[in-house]
Amino acid sequence: GTRIIYDRKFLLDRRNSPMAQTPPCHLPNIPGVTSPGSAPEEPRVGTSSLNHTEPKPSMGDEAQFQMDI
Repeated sequence: GTRIIYDRKFLLDRRNSPMAQTPPCHLPNIPGVTSPGSAPEEPRVGTSSLNHTEPKPSMGDEAQFQMDI
């Protein structure tokens, strides 16, 4: 097979072409991903019902980064 190799300048020039600015014709419409806009937000749970605890580091991590000065 024949390989097509593009240099950096050629690819950077193509980035600003009009064809690069338009999406493909059969692209699905996904808000926030393939089209501008935001995806629907998930319902939020009240912060009063959540337990705010910090995760404890495992013993291996703590021993690995402990230093005596």
